[in-house]
Amino acid sequence: MSNEVPEHEDNFNDEPSDAPVQEARLWQGNGWTARVIKNDDDDGWAVAMYKDGEPEPALVGPWTMGRDKKNPKPLDVNAFNTLIKTASEVIRRHEQHLHAMLHKSTVVSTAQGELKVTLDIVPDEDNPYALLAAIDEMGEQVAQVRVEASFKLSPSSAQAWVENDFRAPR
Repeated sequence: MSNEVPEHEDNFNDEPSDAPVQEARLWQGNGWTARVIKNDDDDGWAVAMYKDGEPEPALVGPWTMGRDKKNPKPLDVNAFNTLIKTASEVIRRHEQHLHAMLHKSTVVSTAQGELKVTLDIVPDEDNPYALLAAIDEMGEQVAQVRVEASFKLSPSSAQAWVENDFRAPR
C-alpha cells in the first residue's frame, strides 16, 4: 500500500484562504476587519473597524488595556460583533446625513392644489448641479429645471419658482 496522497484528495492541513482571521489584534469576518492599533495620542490602544473594500476605517475608538496594563486586551467574538454593530450604525447615520444634505423637499400651495418641490443635488466632482422639480398631488412631475448646486430650497424660494412659471431661478 502506498503512502502517497492521491492528487484528488484534499490536504486537511491547509486552511481555505477565505477562512476568517481571529487573532488577538486582528479579526476578519462578516465583511469587516477589526485591527487593534497603538494610540498615537497616548500610551493606550485603539481599535479600527474597516468595511471590506474600504481604504479608511468606518470607526476608530479606544481599546481596553489587558491585565498587564501594557498590552491591549485580545479581540474576541463578542467584542468583534459589538464593533460590527457600532461601525454599521456609524455608516448608516453617515448615509442618512448625506442623503439629507443631497435631497430636500418642501410643499407649496397653488390654485390647482399642493405641489411638492424637491431639490436633488448631483455632487459631480467637476460640475456639481441640482435638479429642482415640482410634483403634483397625483405624484406626476409637472416641472423640472437644472439649477446651481448651491441653490437654497425654502418654502419661499419654491413658491417664487412656481409663481415664475417654473423658469430656472437665477
